[in-house]
Amino acid sequence: MTSAGAPAHPRSDSGFTRARRDFRAWRRTRPFWAGLLVLLAAAPIIYFPYFNLSLGALSVAMSTTAGAGSLVIGLTLIVLGGLLWFQPIIRFFAGCVSVFLGVLSLPISNFGGFFVGTLLAASGGLLALAWGPVDEHPEDIPDGVEEPSAAAGRCGRTGE
Repeated sequence: MTSAGAPAHPRSDSGFTRARRDFRAWRRTRPFWAGLLVLLAAAPIIYFPYFNLSLGALSVAMSTTAGAGSLVIGLTLIVLGGLLWFQPIIRFFAGCVSVFLGVLSLPISNFGGFFVGTLLAASGGLLALAWGPVDEHPEDIPDGVEEPSAAAGRCGRTGE
């Protein structure tokens, strides 16, 4: 009797291991890090226009007249981050809009959440633009069959 068909780990996977493996498989089929950065970009953009700091008797208010604009930009970034996770087909639109909103938050939301929100939104948007789905079943070229351009490129000829 051989152990060729036996699993490498005789114990069954725990719930945590299975959940981690399932999450990894889910994460690899979408622009996960782009969505996370876009979601994180919303926090400083929304927070700083409504920020009040009390130092003893001194109260520093960062409230601006553009608080509503910051709220709209931040909520839109939250929606775009969620869409990047759950609808990866719209990655190009969401990436372009998040870069645009990150740059737009510079004059509207206290320098884009003191540049943190702008940098996160731009980075997440550019990652979304750069991400592409992995081809599950690439078309394999049978051995010995090459395209003419590949054979000519190896021989150093230009096709003449």
